[in-house]
Amino acid sequence: MDINLSKDDRAFQSEVRAFLDEKLSDDIREGSRLTPGVRTNAVIARRWAGILAEKGWLCHNWPSEFGGPGWNTLQKYIFEFECAMAGTPTINNMGIRMVGPVVMKYGTEEQKATVLPSILADEFAWCQGYSEPGSGSDLASLQTRAVPDGDDYIINGSKIWTTGAHTADKIFCLVRTSTEGKKQEGISFLLFDMDLPGIKVEPVIMFSGEHELNQVFFDDVRVPQANRVGPENKGWTVAKYLLEFERGGIAYTPPVKAGLEKLRQIAEAESGGGGALIDDPSFRRDLAKLETEITANEISEKRVMSALSLGQNPGAASSMFKLRGSELLQRMLEMTMKAIGYYGAPYQPDAYIPGNNVDPIAPDYGVTASAKYFNQRAATIYAGSSEVQRNIIAKHVLGL
Repeated sequence: MDINLSKDDRAFQSEVRAFLDEKLSDDIREGSRLTPGVRTNAVIARRWAGILAEKGWLCHNWPSEFGGPGWNTLQKYIFEFECAMAGTPTINNMGIRMVGPVVMKYGTEEQKATVLPSILADEFAWCQGYSEPGSGSDLASLQTRAVPDGDDYIINGSKIWTTGAHTADKIFCLVRTSTEGKKQEGISFLLFDMDLPGIKVEPVIMFSGEHELNQVFFDDVRVPQANRVGPENKGWTVAKYLLEFERGGIAYTPPVKAGLEKLRQIAEAESGGGGALIDDPSFRRDLAKLETEITANEISEKRVMSALSLGQNPGAASSMFKLRGSELLQRMLEMTMKAIGYYGAPYQPDAYIPGNNVDPIAPDYGVTASAKYFNQRAATIYAGSSEVQRNIIAKHVLGL
């Protein structure tokens, strides 16, 4: 397999780099640098999303027939890689990566005509109503009920670990519309507004101190049946299709490689064994091993690109990349914590706010290091735990 960029690919890469150099202002870069969790400050993130939308690159993974740029698989990868290396803000991409592809495949013509343009214009922030108390990795056991009432559903139940629900305008939600048959049956997929009567959002504060997660309660929430995506009781099929895009594809290597470069810079600045940490034999061995594994994962991802370029979906490969990518991400953050040493101890949440006047105790590279480390301990749990991914791989790849 030739993984070298062609002349056209290099020209595209230069175009992306020029755009990032022009549009990534100092304050947007600062907001991205000070991101302690999975998303950048909402104000900064929405600004960046607006810039991408104006360029027509917000939904960079969408085909041109639905308003996307129509890039091929390698162009999407180049864009994600360059954004990661440049340090762009991490935006709420649930509408882009998950809702959009689902509506394209399973939505009605009316849903395509209304939902897709709103995502292209970044009109709404989305959140995901999947996990429930007692139904996390065992998603099919969910109990939130949607009972038909005329042209509507009446929804009662609860969702938990709902990232960004406190700032979301809309939610895509799995609900139980039947209790007959297997537990995977009787589930439906709904889209609805977060400001409907009967919806209550309660914060779940993470160990790292961030408010990203929430529990959402539904008390007789009325939702039109026209908001259902796909047939009633067939939401499990829709959900599985969405999870293929949530769990990976080609999304993990770029941010991990960007983190590896930052780790290398930290090791050059920090001391260890009487000299620079980068010169410590033990550290260099661990760094080389991590870099080798990241490179191997990148090559595997590029191998799958050829299948994706033929119009195939990620399938079980997304589970492999989600599993490996999340583990490599955690390894990289663990090494970063070791590299910064005691600078990882101070807790200064006010220093995460863009434009703050806090005098940080740690150097720039250490301000959010511990928060990111603790936040991403969940990387092997969210979007399907590592155990779930291994089961998928065992069944669909190894045939066990």
